[in-house]
Amino acid sequence: MSKLKKLLWLTLFCTAPAWAGAQKYEPLSASVQASLSKAISDRPVDSRFLESGAARSWIAEMSRRLARRVPDPEFRDDLLGTVYYEASRAGLEPDMVMGLMEVESGFRKYAVSSAGARGFMQVMPFWIDLIGAPDHNLFNLRINLRYGCTILRHYLDIERGDLFRALGRYNGSLGQPEYPNMVLAAWKNHWTFEPASRQALAGN
Repeated sequence: MSKLKKLLWLTLFCTAPAWAGAQKYEPLSASVQASLSKAISDRPVDSRFLESGAARSWIAEMSRRLARRVPDPEFRDDLLGTVYYEASRAGLEPDMVMGLMEVESGFRKYAVSSAGARGFMQVMPFWIDLIGAPDHNLFNLRINLRYGCTILRHYLDIERGDLFRALGRYNGSLGQPEYPNMVLAAWKNHWTFEPASRQALAGN
């Protein structure tokens, strides 16, 4: 591989943005560890969940917005279906998870931060030892999003529903406003979605 091609490959697939995640290792109680492990290993996606009108509308609109960043339509729909399912499963707003992914990885599957965080949601590898299994690959779409959403849900529970502080924990920058503000801005400016039915109700 030429130096130019190698540099291009690293730029496209390995180098994550400056704000890529670096969750900090914290010992977990046995009960919390068991609960998170169960959340990670629970059953795979129920495809029927993605056949609802709400899911189809969300995926169609997000696919339009994401097309420039993720040109392959089949992979884009798989990505968005996974985001919708895993976020909803964890009790998170799918729109917000899109904002987090924009800031963390720029929607690059193979992004790796300087701290070693991996994939779309920039999950730190120590989580595999804590709550996962040795064969879990954090570059796998479904595994990465399941870990990321489960971890953010865990932080949101710790912070008693305070999303701003939960995002700070997720990035390893608790108490600093820059990262949470970036995620919230990305969510608001690029990924907020109001279904037509909800817009009609709001207009009445």
